[in-house]
Amino acid sequence: MRILVTGAGATGGFFGARLAQAGRDVTFLVRPGRAEVLRRRGLRIIGAGGAGGTETISPRLITAAEIEAPYDVVLLAVKATALGGAIADLGPAVGPGTAVLPFLNGLAHLDLLNERFGEKSVLGGVVRVLTDLNADGDIVQFAPMAEMVLGEQDGSLSSRARDVGALLGQAGFDVDVSSAILAAMWQKWVFIAPAGALTCLMRGTVGDIAAVPGGSALAEGLVAEAAATAAAAGYPVAAGDVAGIAALLTRPGSSLVSSMYRDVTAGRPTEAEHVLADLASRARALAVGTPLLDLAILSLRVYARRLGAGG
Repeated sequence: MRILVTGAGATGGFFGARLAQAGRDVTFLVRPGRAEVLRRRGLRIIGAGGAGGTETISPRLITAAEIEAPYDVVLLAVKATALGGAIADLGPAVGPGTAVLPFLNGLAHLDLLNERFGEKSVLGGVVRVLTDLNADGDIVQFAPMAEMVLGEQDGSLSSRARDVGALLGQAGFDVDVSSAILAAMWQKWVFIAPAGALTCLMRGTVGDIAAVPGGSALAEGLVAEAAATAAAAGYPVAAGDVAGIAALLTRPGSSLVSSMYRDVTAGRPTEAEHVLADLASRARALAVGTPLLDLAILSLRVYARRLGAGG
């Protein structure tokens, strides 16, 4: 089965590289500039497995203009800010039998993908991996954790989902096929949104924030708002898991930061609208108050305006 990985960024590049190393038929859909870098340097993973060292593969590359036929599986792992362009590029790659498997945070992307390709073509997905791109375009892996969960949006354990899970399995990361993928996506959202809002709003690590009066209370308040929204939407996160998220975001001395915070410190656009603002919008529709989340969104919108204005 042929796999198309959209982009060769921190997430898509990592999982695509692992699949290619495991002998899967993998092609990366990239922009011409990224293709030039990858042909010159190869696709590199630094700190591979979280244990140091560098792995390099020579990936099979294609640009949007070169897509000639549909693929069996499309792994959509782009930043939310690039989602519109990626959907436009994917048209010729998605046929009646293609499974589109997105790995974006939140849920807004499912609405867009369902509208463009049809809900039956789109699986739900969650990945957990700590990676980022460095200035050279190489993937930096910060920890050995690497796992993937996928499933049908309607909760069925279809043969298609099982086939995709088998195709992606045994490639150096854990794969699970779930009958509750939307719940898994909400649970990750309940962690990702507070983590992003907290570290971006306070411009510091979890440990920095926990070390000052009121820091832990802010973290706990953000988690409570996200958890209340998930519960109101019909996807309650277990109390123990909510407590675990709050503990992770209030841990003294922790160097944990969100990928959104890394984007801010690097002067890059963020996924604030997709991850934070969409959550707050759903909360308002469900009559759930999110004043702390709203403050973080306001702060990041000011940042985005300044970024767009050149500083």
